[in-house]
Amino acid sequence: MNLMNLVDGPSAAIVLGGTLIATVLRSGIGDCRTTLVQLAGLGSSRFDADAARSELAQQIQEIHKDGLLRAVPHHFGDSEFDEATDALIGNRTVAALLAAHEKHKARRLGESTRAVRTLSQAAELAPVFGLAGTLISLSQLPTGGMAQGAISGAISMAVITTLYGLLCANLVLAPLARMIERAALAEERVRQDLIDWLAGQVADACGPRTGPARPERYERPTVVSLETA
Repeated sequence: MNLMNLVDGPSAAIVLGGTLIATVLRSGIGDCRTTLVQLAGLGSSRFDADAARSELAQQIQEIHKDGLLRAVPHHFGDSEFDEATDALIGNRTVAALLAAHEKHKARRLGESTRAVRTLSQAAELAPVFGLAGTLISLSQLPTGGMAQGAISGAISMAVITTLYGLLCANLVLAPLARMIERAALAEERVRQDLIDWLAGQVADACGPRTGPARPERYERPTVVSLETA
């Protein structure tokens, strides 16, 4: 099999260009920008739990030593935990710590959900433009004669555009959506375990709890799944 026969620039332009334009029009520039940020994050470590735990351990030691009234917030570059420790020390309640965590969790899950939804829509659109390319190629069949070269070229383009649409949807876009979803859920599990550990370590220093009870276990957050998108 000659794989070079599967390379066709016009077919790729129809499928990829049409899918891109339709996805931007359907999802909006904001969601597409968020999707690109989420895709870029797949190639790097999203969250270093061990480093964060080490930094938080120093904060816990300071709180146990000096108390919440004299403790100084220990920032280490993670916006959630920096804000959470500020809230903890400023309000001297575990509830404030958990509220800061929930706010950041909602933001992160919102961004990953938008990215999953955008890629899922693109995966639905790619085969549509593969079919559109097929119809375009078949429309180029000669009407005044039956030249063998023109017929074979049109049929070849028709088949290739359909193939491109299916491959783009099922081997690129849908897997990328699932990768973002799995990475987001994995990060939330790690962050939830860490925030629960932190809350448990400082609970005694905060005195009697007046806010909502701390969650005892992690509950899987809701993210758009490809099976229901």
